[in-house]
Amino acid sequence: MTVAHAVKDQIQQIGGGFMFSREAKEFGRTTGVDGFIGPYMRGRCGVLGEVDADVVTAAAGFFPADSVRAAWESVTMPAAEAARGYALAAQQFGVRKLASFDAAERLAELMEAVAVNADPAGVPLFAGWRAVPLPADPRARVLQLTHVLRELRGGLHLVAVKSQGVSPRDAVLIAGSPLASGPDQAALYGWPAPYTAPGEDVRARWARAEEITDELASQAFDVLDEPEGKELVTLLADAHAGVFAPR
Repeated sequence: MTVAHAVKDQIQQIGGGFMFSREAKEFGRTTGVDGFIGPYMRGRCGVLGEVDADVVTAAAGFFPADSVRAAWESVTMPAAEAARGYALAAQQFGVRKLASFDAAERLAELMEAVAVNADPAGVPLFAGWRAVPLPADPRARVLQLTHVLRELRGGLHLVAVKSQGVSPRDAVLIAGSPLASGPDQAALYGWPAPYTAPGEDVRARWARAEEITDELASQAFDVLDEPEGKELVTLLADAHAGVFAPR
């Protein structure tokens, strides 16, 4: 098992937890737009700058174009301001959820090494988020870097899914999210019903895309030697436990 494979669930789930957090909802309120999808799209993809919605669709990948355009254009907050607000929300989530996590400084150091080592070609949201300055607080830094590495894997997964001839809609129906089933996630993203379950052939090609994603992501993690890789796996598991500990 590669380090990239071993940490993918923790990265996905911590990032997903942030996106539905009280901090993310507060950011949404600052945009003046109700609901999840508009503030989410503008905040997450604001690192791309003031671009046409088709550029956002190209980067986000797993959303239908009309849903992206409606969400992106529903928020008038400038893209750079939205990205800063979304980053601050992630940082605040980290400070709150990792208050008792003592190894944040070391975890951030390891994660930053991976992020710096990653090739940004083909993963524009990762590149945009990697360029966002990191905060001084190590707990906040861990959450921002989790988001950065989440964007890395997400962008690489889009490449892998397309290489296997799996549609973004089917990929969403198969994978869902840490917080929603495939059909619920597809509805949130704006894919039209009915949500027919993909067949076994499509699922097999999606599974191969997951393997390819691991292979591509592993190139970034190769900057860590074996003890550092094991340390990253352990510390990220501890951080995950802290984020999702009952309060």
